Amino acid sequence: MNLINYTKLKPGWVSFFDKELKQKYFVNLLEAVKGEFEKKIIYPPKNLVFNAFYTTDLSDIKVVILGQDPYHGPNQANGLAFSVNLGINVPPSLNNIFKEIERSLNITTNKRNGDLTRWSNQGVFLLNAVLSVEKGKPRSHQNLNWQLFTDKVITYISQEASNVVFVLWGEFAKRKESLIKNASKHLILKSGHPSPFSENRFFNNRHFILINEYLEKHGKETIDFR
Repeated sequence: MNLINYTKLKPGWVSFFDKELKQKYFVNLLEAVKGEFEKKIIYPPKNLVFNAFYTTDLSDIKVVILGQDPYHGPNQANGLAFSVNLGINVPPSLNNIFKEIERSLNITTNKRNGDLTRWSNQGVFLLNAVLSVEKGKPRSHQNLNWQLFTDKVITYISQEASNVVFVLWGEFAKRKESLIKNASKHLILKSGHPSPFSENRFFNNRHFILINEYLEKHGKETIDFR
C-alpha cells in the first residue's frame, strides 16, 4: 500500500516529496501509518491522506489555513483541514467559520456543503498538522511524527512562495508562527479557534476580509468563500 500517489501529486510538490522520501523519519512515518491502516480503522481513507497536496499546487497557494488533526468520525475527513465530505453534517467549528464568513463578508455560504475543495481549487491550502487519526480517537496519531513533516511543509511554503496569508486559529496553530520564514513577505493572521469552546475569541476577527484585502493589494485574485 502506497500512501503517496505521485500521479495525483501537484507538480510543484514533487521535488519536496522526493527530498522527504530520502529522509529516514518520513519513511518510518509512512510505514507506521500503513501499519495503522492494516490493523485499525483510520481516517481519512488512505487515498486522501495527502489530499491537500493533490488539490493545491505550491505555486497556486494564496492562503494557508492550519488545522490540528482530521475528523475522527465515519466518512467525515477528506484530507483537507476543517473540510468534510459532501452529505456529512457540518461540524461545529466549520459551522462557526461559515458564520464568520457570512457576518464579515455579507454573503451567504452553502452551509449544507462542508467540502472545502472549492476553496482549495482557488489557492487555499488546508493543512492539518497531523494527517491521520484512528476512528473515534482524536489526536491518536499525534506521536507518529506527522508534525515533523507538516512543520517542514509550512516552512517550505514560506520560503518558496510570496505574499501568502498564513491563518493561525487557536493556541496550537499559533505555536507554528516561528516556522514561517521571510515573514515580512507574508501576512500572518491569528485569533481564537472556531471551536464552540473558544468561539468568542474567533468571531469578529475579520480574517476573511483581511485575506481578500491582502490578496487584492498584491495583485492576486480574491477567494470566493461561499
